[in-house]
Amino acid sequence: MKIEHVAVWVKDLERSRVFYEKYFGAVSNGKYNNPVKNFQSYFLSFDNGSRLEIMTRPDLIENKNSYEFQQFGIIHLAFSAGSKEKVNELTETLRKDGYTIASEPRTTGDGYYESVILDPENNIIEIVA
Repeated sequence: MKIEHVAVWVKDLERSRVFYEKYFGAVSNGKYNNPVKNFQSYFLSFDNGSRLEIMTRPDLIENKNSYEFQQFGIIHLAFSAGSKEKVNELTETLRKDGYTIASEPRTTGDGYYESVILDPENNIIEIVA
């Protein structure tokens, strides 16, 4: 059994698509548009076969989750960079490009070397080795 995909609601579909393509190597399919439900989405595919669905609809309510004050439910996505050096490099690239670094690169208690950043929608992203 494997996870086929994870879905995330976003406000700005195009900005989120570009973010995951640029920094995490995602490859997007064509945009799906359902005018009856006022719904749009992309499936983003990664090298290892995993996929992320990003979706939008204008009637969604704000999520009160944050890095500091978290709620129950899915809380983060983790991407393996492959090495400590690549974790550091990607973290610095994202910092230079203006993204929030929520936690600097470090070795965690469970053995990961990771940094934590916030994507354009403030979703928590772990970059791990």
